Amino acid sequence: MSDSAAEVVLTERRGAVAIVTMNRPEYRNAQNSAMTYALDDAFSALAADEAVKVIVLAGEGDHFSAGHDIGTPGRDVDVSFPRRASIWWDHVGRPGADGRIAREQEVYLGMCRRWRELPKPMIAMVQGACIAGGLMLAWSCDLIIASDDSFFADPVVQMGIPGVEYFAHPWVMGPRFAKEFLFSGQRFSAERALTLGMVNRVVSRAELESETLTLAERIATMPQFGLALAKMAVNQAEDLMGLRAGIDSVFGLHHVAHAHNAEVGSDHLAGHDARTMRDAGKKDGAT
Repeated sequence: MSDSAAEVVLTERRGAVAIVTMNRPEYRNAQNSAMTYALDDAFSALAADEAVKVIVLAGEGDHFSAGHDIGTPGRDVDVSFPRRASIWWDHVGRPGADGRIAREQEVYLGMCRRWRELPKPMIAMVQGACIAGGLMLAWSCDLIIASDDSFFADPVVQMGIPGVEYFAHPWVMGPRFAKEFLFSGQRFSAERALTLGMVNRVVSRAELESETLTLAERIATMPQFGLALAKMAVNQAEDLMGLRAGIDSVFGLHHVAHAHNAEVGSDHLAGHDARTMRDAGKKDGAT
């Protein structure tokens, strides 16, 4: 089913819990701009809805998200969308690094920061692949519940790029494991992610939804304002540990890599596409 024939993001309410589902399963929920802005629409509406206490982010089908859309028929890199996350000019028609930075600080880095600061607890419900840009979506959430068949990878060093735009790696798994994760490009299993503190719980695929909703419903019994303040407190502490400044600094390195690729090769992705990046990340890491 094409994007034009279906909603790319679905929202379902179950009492005080809302489930926001990425709905491009035929492309492993690859994130184009249409999906990114649809997610932002959903999150903005739910932030303002007093009846909603907790938000669950899910992916339809076998996989949570295979990352940014770098090759589906719905790829919309040259399409303008109303800017929300940054005050900057539109990327369309801007050559080189000018256009890439304008777009990526909006739809990737800026959107993830907006969602991280949403004043309600967010839980990522992860199954199957959570790769590159998929990591950014999960890491923007407060908690991650993973199925036992899920896996995590950021293989973009294969492109000569030091990591995805929302560079939270050293904070979610520690510096040494972040280096292994990036240097090897290999998948980390759900169990290994749990031992590193990157996910909160690992459950069977059959129990993923029920376990996630049980936790969400428990959290929803807490006072809404108290939850918002607790989330803000932890986020502020994390930023004092360098998260925000670290992400800003690596965003620059990310775009040095894009510019280098474009200068010495055929394009800013070093000639890679969705297929070659999928193959690069197929090898499993240590469990």
